[in-house]
Amino acid sequence: MYKVLVADHHPVISRGIGCILKNNPALEIIGNITSGDELFKFLQNGVPDVLIIELDLPQINGINALRKIKQEYPGTRMLIFSTHPEEMYALSTIKAGAAGYISKTTDPETLEKAIYQVARGGIYLNKKITERLNSGISQGKGLVAKFKRLSTRETEVLNLLSSGKRNKDIAEALDINEKTVSTYKTRLLKKLKVDNVADLITQSRLLQLNIT
Repeated sequence: MYKVLVADHHPVISRGIGCILKNNPALEIIGNITSGDELFKFLQNGVPDVLIIELDLPQINGINALRKIKQEYPGTRMLIFSTHPEEMYALSTIKAGAAGYISKTTDPETLEKAIYQVARGGIYLNKKITERLNSGISQGKGLVAKFKRLSTRETEVLNLLSSGKRNKDIAEALDINEKTVSTYKTRLLKKLKVDNVADLITQSRLLQLNIT
């Protein structure tokens, strides 16, 4: 039986996942966590096979937390269960160490399938992203090649820009100053070979729809 830990600050979500899995003999929920502090305290005493985690969990930065968990608890497989669009964040979370990404708008059967797939060592992404991943179109390959040259921090800045965040918002979210954000934007323009932020955002949205 695979042990599952749910990290989400919405009680309805935690209870809902519990109801979905209660009759599954292969998956057992061993805890429900509502904050980053609770999460890391729990992991010090018990390591689950699967961690279902919301990116916006209080007291942590989602992407940074994924990297830390991957490094300190490599035996735990992470499945992102989030309100954020998969097309915007799936690639970044996989690069940071997650084994899957699924939207909270999904149906219960798909969620259960994703949890089991991740528990068994697989990667779960939605059908739309997977199809684009497998399409092999030349544009996609070129965009992914560009994306792979980005650092993790550059990827984070790009994601936040794409979601409409201003420099000030990005600086606060990543705990850096606005001048540093501007520096990252300049690097992104150069690496992705575009002339303005609007084109940068367009590239970002295309890039994150073509995962390899």
